[in-house]
Amino acid sequence: MFNKILIANRGEIAVRVIKTCRRLGIATVVVYSDADADSLAVEMADEAVHIGASPAAQSYLVADKIIAACKQTGAQAVHPGFGFLSEKAEFAQRCADEGIVFIGPNPGAISAMGDKIESKKFAAAAGVSCVPGHIGEIADVAEAIKISEEIGYPVMIKASAGGGGKGIRVAWSRKDVEEGFPAVRAEAAGAFGDDRIFIEKFIESPRHIEIQVLGDKHGHVVHLFERECSIQRRNQKVIEEAPSPLLDPETRAAMGAQAVALAKAVNYDSAGTVEFVAGQDKSFYFLEMNTRLQVEHPVTELITGLDLVEQMIRSAAGEPLSFGQDDLSINGWAIESRIYAEDPYRKFLPSIGRLVRYAPPEEGEKAGYAVRNDAGVREGDEISMYYDPMISKLCTWAPTRSEAVAGMARALEDFHIEGLGHNVPFLAAVMDQDRFVSGKLATSYIKDEFPDGFAGTEPTAFQADLLTAVGCAMQRLQAQRLGRARADWTVVIGHGKQRVHLSGEGQSLSVELLDAGRTLNLADIAWRPGLPTFRGVLDGQAFTAEVAPAPEGFTIRHRAAKARVLVLTARSAELHDKLPAKAPADTSKLVLSPMPGLVVSMDVAIGQQVREGEVVCVLEAMKMQNILRAERDAVVKTVNAKPGDPVAADQVLVEFD
Repeated sequence: MFNKILIANRGEIAVRVIKTCRRLGIATVVVYSDADADSLAVEMADEAVHIGASPAAQSYLVADKIIAACKQTGAQAVHPGFGFLSEKAEFAQRCADEGIVFIGPNPGAISAMGDKIESKKFAAAAGVSCVPGHIGEIADVAEAIKISEEIGYPVMIKASAGGGGKGIRVAWSRKDVEEGFPAVRAEAAGAFGDDRIFIEKFIESPRHIEIQVLGDKHGHVVHLFERECSIQRRNQKVIEEAPSPLLDPETRAAMGAQAVALAKAVNYDSAGTVEFVAGQDKSFYFLEMNTRLQVEHPVTELITGLDLVEQMIRSAAGEPLSFGQDDLSINGWAIESRIYAEDPYRKFLPSIGRLVRYAPPEEGEKAGYAVRNDAGVREGDEISMYYDPMISKLCTWAPTRSEAVAGMARALEDFHIEGLGHNVPFLAAVMDQDRFVSGKLATSYIKDEFPDGFAGTEPTAFQADLLTAVGCAMQRLQAQRLGRARADWTVVIGHGKQRVHLSGEGQSLSVELLDAGRTLNLADIAWRPGLPTFRGVLDGQAFTAEVAPAPEGFTIRHRAAKARVLVLTARSAELHDKLPAKAPADTSKLVLSPMPGLVVSMDVAIGQQVREGEVVCVLEAMKMQNILRAERDAVVKTVNAKPGDPVAADQVLVEFD
């Protein structure tokens, strides 16, 4: 076993590896860039080596600096985490040449699976299901029908030189092929000057399901069952779970066997993941293999009881697997929510900044579920524009899926972040959706369920009661401190009004809804003025709400429902009704930064005439570029930023006449 391991990564995965190494009694070294000098990983590691400037291309991606750090510190092995150098066969080979153990698969396996065409050849040779299709010349409609029926409907008829959505038809029957094949051929010839066509199986409402595999250097390979990763946005996973609600034991066994066969075909000897696209009918087809530890590995650890980082280290040290396939089983259900520094109310744009408050839920056993939170940050840390926007990975485990979903919803309630935009309300909204609870998932889920973006959710009947009760309790506690306690108020939420009568003592409050003729009972109140969260039990249901003071009342959020709650005297409520509506500010002549970031280019100058749709400037944050365009014809009046400038969200970049 190694005495010292260098971690060639940052953030939560560096912290994750350090935790396992500590348990195994292995000393750790982390490398760090300028941006990560004060990071949690640097604080936790036994040694730390500075390797360059903040951009990854000048630090974490420079193999020479990683090798030099290993030699400087005497580290015998290097764990690459995920991203950066983790799937670079050249780096794995370089480590071997330098006498340093690469904690991951051998260079040959990385190389074989890194090439999409080669990986499909290996998969086909290993008996792995690949998307049925015919790539080659198709002479006429008759041949197209023959091929389509051999593949099985529905099929996709695609132009070989296609692009931009042109030259594509889905055929659900023979008639569709008879009509669609000549139409696609004509469209392809007209659009691309190339009428070659190929046909492949069309997967309806596809799901993304992956199999975790684990191998050693003695020819043993097992699978650790599956993860469902269908909840994605811009091909980025958002919510993962294990096992999958789609699979039955037979399909699970078949997918696992194929993943193991592929791993054995390339002499795989570490942790890796074989990814499949699956149909709602439980058909599945090979997509690719990731030759590294996956971001979502915690859900597999929670249902198997294994530490995947430990298994990678033991395999790299030459130890054989201490268990076989028959020793493994699924215990319960686990769900992971990726907490991102992004603003769901602004089309999920990156939201960099400082974590003014960072209060995740307490880890460990709860009433009916368990919580795990993998993070590489602390309160006060800054989320940098140079790297991935992930803040943490929140996981819950429970005996059943429904309990794990309910546990995740509660854990998200208990997650409080201030200082930047984050996606906790969005994740909570998904947990509350009937479709998610039913397990009817697809890679199009977010697009299907939030076609117009995310704007929060309307309060349910329970949440409306909660908003009322919490607002009343906060008003009562503040009034008591000032010696102005009273029993009768009017609560205003949006356009709704409710007269209430309050009674109770200490941590309990009864809220009599005079207009509705019923009473709310709030118990176990845990709040005092200044606290950002309010905990309690409403009519027997425990909850946590996020609260903040607002004029005449409070802003209160429970899960994805957020409202301004006013608690007024009867006279104040009357006057409030007479206030004119506030008109929104006119920003039609301004180009505002939609996110904090760096100006990549400023494409206009003062006095320049611009047309609707022309590029005004380009911003970048967290490896994502955002192009800002003119929304109308105009003349540029002022330019307030230049390339290289850092800008804040809503900062005025350009003003038009």
